[in-house]
Amino acid sequence: MTETMEKLKTQLEQLTSQERAELAYFLLCSLEQEEDVEAEAAWEAELARRVADIQSGKSVGKPAAQVFAELRAQYS
Repeated sequence: MTETMEKLKTQLEQLTSQERAELAYFLLCSLEQEEDVEAEAAWEAELARRVADIQSGKSVGKPAAQVFAELRAQYS
């Protein structure tokens, strides 16, 4: 690690939790790359397929409250 990074780490340790969280968010956002057109198209196709399955009755959903209750029962 560079000397600059070590100095920054020492200084950043002095920040409040909120300030570090805001900085972490900023840094993570700065890493986001350009939109992946192929991935976006694949997600759009998947969403369209899922909507069609629900509308046709092929897929049947459950109320969220029921799903969460089942998860709590299973993992509590």
